[in-house]
Amino acid sequence: MTERKGRCLCGSVIFKLTSEPLATRVCWCRDCQHLAANGTVNVLVSAAALEISGSLSEYIKTADSGNQIAQQFCPTCGTHLFGISSARPQFRVVRAGNFDDPSSIKPSMNIWSSSAPGWACLDPTLDRVDHQPSPPQQPSGNAA
Repeated sequence: MTERKGRCLCGSVIFKLTSEPLATRVCWCRDCQHLAANGTVNVLVSAAALEISGSLSEYIKTADSGNQIAQQFCPTCGTHLFGISSARPQFRVVRAGNFDDPSSIKPSMNIWSSSAPGWACLDPTLDRVDHQPSPPQQPSGNAA
């Protein structure tokens, strides 16, 4: 396992991931498109394996599923860093571009591909799911 570190644009928020990601996906849902003006590469991790230093601001929205989704970002520079769903509080979503070495991970699928704009460049070597896939199982022995 490689420990991964990251930060926001200004460095006010830093984080460390102490376990392997559970999944890495390119998300084309409309919320991710609003956050990035494109699809976002999201790393799903165990909340227990994510250490965060610095203050976060939060925006909470009710998703189409009815779940509360909290988007967390740096209050100084506005960098979007993490996502939390009320349906799966044991997980966190980390925006891959904020890792110090984003090449250390590779997406395995496109999700919400039915929402991707016509100009989207979807990697044909990745699995494609029209909507939200089932969450991955956490490895046994991982506290969450």
